[in-house]
Amino acid sequence: MTLTEIKKEVEKDLDIDSTELGNEALKSPQLHNKYLCFLLDEKNNLHAMESYLNTLEKDKWLYYTGKMSQEQLEERGWEPFDLAVVRQDADRFIAADKEYSEKFLKLNQQKETVSYLENVVKIMSNRAWNVKSAIEWYKFTQGIS
Repeated sequence: MTLTEIKKEVEKDLDIDSTELGNEALKSPQLHNKYLCFLLDEKNNLHAMESYLNTLEKDKWLYYTGKMSQEQLEERGWEPFDLAVVRQDADRFIAADKEYSEKFLKLNQQKETVSYLENVVKIMSNRAWNVKSAIEWYKFTQGIS
């Protein structure tokens, strides 16, 4: 799911129907589990992206420092890099590399998604308490003990 889709889903699920507080209390564990599953899936995606980016960074380092074999270049569909880059400057070339930059941006977006879902899971953990408080408030305003 995209972050936008997740946000729409959260907005819908955070809405508490004050006329059905009993049902809302029963939904809380299911909603918590739903977002915990989303979080675990997105964390797994994050770990896969981190692993891929680490491999790509190594490959780009080999490429920019001229240590990549012709076979490896052909395997990746890359043309030989003609400039002589010293080791300490390779990181600058990697950071400016279009493919690497795109993957790095996606990785950071995935980190934001995971962070957002971690906060949603915390909110969903508190949802049952919020429904209970609403029930207690309703009882208080109605003079029911």
